[in-house]
Amino acid sequence: MKQLSLTEHTLNELREAILRIDHEPGSALRLDALQKQYGTSSSPLREALNRLVSEGLVTQDSNRGFRVATISLDEFRDMTEMRLLLEPEALRRSIEYGDDEWEGRVIAAHHRLRRAEEGKTSISPTLDEDWSTVHRAFHLELFSGGPSLRLQKQCASLFTEAERYRRVTARLRQRPRDKGAEHAAIMAAALDRDSGLAVTLLRNHIQSTAD
Repeated sequence: MKQLSLTEHTLNELREAILRIDHEPGSALRLDALQKQYGTSSSPLREALNRLVSEGLVTQDSNRGFRVATISLDEFRDMTEMRLLLEPEALRRSIEYGDDEWEGRVIAAHHRLRRAEEGKTSISPTLDEDWSTVHRAFHLELFSGGPSLRLQKQCASLFTEAERYRRVTARLRQRPRDKGAEHAAIMAAALDRDSGLAVTLLRNHIQSTAD
């Protein structure tokens, strides 16, 4: 396995472990233990950890090394406010500028998301790793039709940070929520080029995760 692919593999494994809360928020990420756990050397591991620092999932300081980023209600609220500012604008721009290829990507991503929800009986789809992957892909495709790559990257970074909170709230949620219907409605409005409705539905979708 080449160095780059080894780094990517370690990055993906470690990111998913953090999102699953396998590593507790605030806990130390010791290089020697991680090398044994993921079967890698220090160089790709450090690179992966630095990538996770840039994604907001890991923190680093000179004295304490790498740690899993903490989670808090205030941070969740702040993150939700940022998502409510950026994601509706990214969707609005996609609706304005997106072409036929964008529409095709959105439809394909939604198809994969819907398929991931089928046959999930022993676990809520929203707690399933495969579902989480295609869920993220669907949301990011919604934003991919606009002209600003910087805005899209900001949305992707916030979505990754928010994933830990989404999984926590999914476990604690008392009221049933039909996320499949929410996603279908957002897609339909976007493809109809109804930016007002699509943005409203997306804002409600984001806010429902925080409620």
